Amino acid sequence: MTITTIAQEAGVSLPTVSRVVNGRADVAPQTRKRIEELLQRHGYQRPVRRQEVRANLIDLVFNDLDSPWALEIIRGVEEVAHGAGIGTVISAIRRRSTVARQWLENVRTRASDGVIFVTSDPEPRMHAELRRLRVPTVVVDSAGIPALDVPTIGATNWSGGMSATEHLLSLGHRRIGVIGGHPRLLCSRARLDGYRAALQSAGVPTDDALVVEGDFSHESGYTGASRLLDLDDPPTAIFACSDTMAFGVYEAARVRRMRVPDDLSVVGFDDIPGARWTSPPLTTVRQPLVEMGLLAARTMLRLMDGEQIESPRVELATNLILRHSTARLGH
Repeated sequence: MTITTIAQEAGVSLPTVSRVVNGRADVAPQTRKRIEELLQRHGYQRPVRRQEVRANLIDLVFNDLDSPWALEIIRGVEEVAHGAGIGTVISAIRRRSTVARQWLENVRTRASDGVIFVTSDPEPRMHAELRRLRVPTVVVDSAGIPALDVPTIGATNWSGGMSATEHLLSLGHRRIGVIGGHPRLLCSRARLDGYRAALQSAGVPTDDALVVEGDFSHESGYTGASRLLDLDDPPTAIFACSDTMAFGVYEAARVRRMRVPDDLSVVGFDDIPGARWTSPPLTTVRQPLVEMGLLAARTMLRLMDGEQIESPRVELATNLILRHSTARLGH
């Protein structure tokens, strides 16, 4: 039985039921009584508040830490955690089971108050153990579909991919290449789907030869762009699904004596700090990375206080940042 069902039966909003569950006073007596009766009738289990002394530690877990993207998430989490007097322990488990097991043992030892996973969903066994330990979890930029009881913070990746492609279409480009990220990641698939949706909406057929796979690294951007630019009919523009890969596209263009944007328009994704300092400054889709970290940490503080989260799935808006790496075709 969930508080959503209770809210529907009681004819009240989800936040109202949450306030009753969390013992808050700002609910009318009659409404409180009706909700309490339904909670009792259905045997609803209130969230257990951790009574032990807090360690004042949050674990922040990445697959890897070799990207400026990760540093922006850390900045957001640390700002909130520091303000609340809570320390952060940063780990990279790189999807190796032995490392994951050791990390989980470390969590038990230091009695962490919560765990924030970034582009890495806890495996079922790990999730079950964290629940047994009563350690709340939050996921940022979920790799797949997380457990229903895990709050998730993400961004509008589909609309970001669509706006990047629509911008290039508006400049007259029709041969638009794309370099995707890790295919196992939900955000990667969403950006590619946005790219395809924009082409379809403009009546431009998708050419599979213009779609290559990357892994968000500079090297995969270079390799992917090289493959695209060496086609018999190469693209006039490339949408790289991360800024780091876009920097690799710049390098592939440079070694072929191509100029950006005169010979090739390039759009990235993320708007990491280095994007504005490249030559030329990179047009990119801004993903609110710091804000995602801020919200994840604030959500974690609420879970640590035993609060119920009314909106477990949150997507923050992306927006296109126009700089100087794109130009009208044949300008």
